[in-house]
Amino acid sequence: MVLKVEEYKYYIFGAHSRAQTAAVYIQYLYPDAVLEAYLVNNNEQNEEEIKGVPVIRLNRSKELHCDYPVVLGTRSSYHAVIKQELQDLGMQRIYPMDVELDLKLRNAYLRRYFSSVGRQFAKICDINTLGKSSDQDASKTHTCIYVAKSVFDKPLQQELRLANYEKIIQVGAALTEKRLEDHGIIDSAGQNISDRNKQYCELTGLYWIWKHAREDIIGLVHYRRHFLLPADWEERVKRYGIDVILPVPLYVAPSVEGNYRKRHISGDWDLMLDYIKQNEPSSYHNAKKVFAGNLYCPCNMFIMKREILDALCAWMFPIIESVAAQQGTRTDVYQNRYPGFLSERLMTLFFEMNREQYKVVYADKNFLS
Repeated sequence: MVLKVEEYKYYIFGAHSRAQTAAVYIQYLYPDAVLEAYLVNNNEQNEEEIKGVPVIRLNRSKELHCDYPVVLGTRSSYHAVIKQELQDLGMQRIYPMDVELDLKLRNAYLRRYFSSVGRQFAKICDINTLGKSSDQDASKTHTCIYVAKSVFDKPLQQELRLANYEKIIQVGAALTEKRLEDHGIIDSAGQNISDRNKQYCELTGLYWIWKHAREDIIGLVHYRRHFLLPADWEERVKRYGIDVILPVPLYVAPSVEGNYRKRHISGDWDLMLDYIKQNEPSSYHNAKKVFAGNLYCPCNMFIMKREILDALCAWMFPIIESVAAQQGTRTDVYQNRYPGFLSERLMTLFFEMNREQYKVVYADKNFLS
């Protein structure tokens, strides 16, 4: 979706994190556009206004402007129903915030934002391979991107086609006798934390990779989420001395810390910060600064050199294990996954603290339904 310059007013359907993120992207990119209201259609307890913008329930308002564009800032599974409801009210210019639109707005926002703070928003797909080669011998470099998958995962509606550099790693293998592949990679072999998978999610796979994988370049993705990489991405990594590929950052409001506290259990966050403050006091200021910002790299996805993976895991796992030892497990299946939620933010912090040391670029990701 592109808001035309002459279209100064629009609505966003939704009032939670997705909708507020969409508002930030649009308002930053199109400063002349005016968000008239957030629209909702449920009985959830929504705020009356968000940063001065009113939140309006559809069935309580009869004064909506049907000619204004409406951006759907909710989960895509709700879009069809919402679109029909809006059309019944006479609204026709409806723009679902789908994967394509999210990528377009997010990337445009990040390019402009990074430039405003004197940084380069470098993406692997934009790097031209016709440049000076590094001294690295391509024939001696081994690469593997591990794809975390569990027997407990929901089946895909789309066919999962692995690239030649991807391998399935069965996570949570210690919790079942079923195997995804005969003689496949399982996270319960050797030194492992496989039995914690219901809480640690893909981190049980990451732990196994840390302890056992020996490739030169190592990645981790999810059976539903894969990086969108150019065909020659490995050549680009070698030619330009790229150390790390991370998913394109996500904007969250009101901040990385505030967003976590709103969506999860604040006590987990407090213990994480306490650990950093007590054990790495020199990093505590950086942590507060990064977490007061709005950007983090989601999904525990990456591609990086093995020695950097070693450094990341050696730093991150003691923090997570300390918090988990104090907080234990929870009956709420979603909130029980807090080690994985914390690691997304910690991974972001690690690479922000080491920004001058590692050459980091970004890549978009897909989502298989």
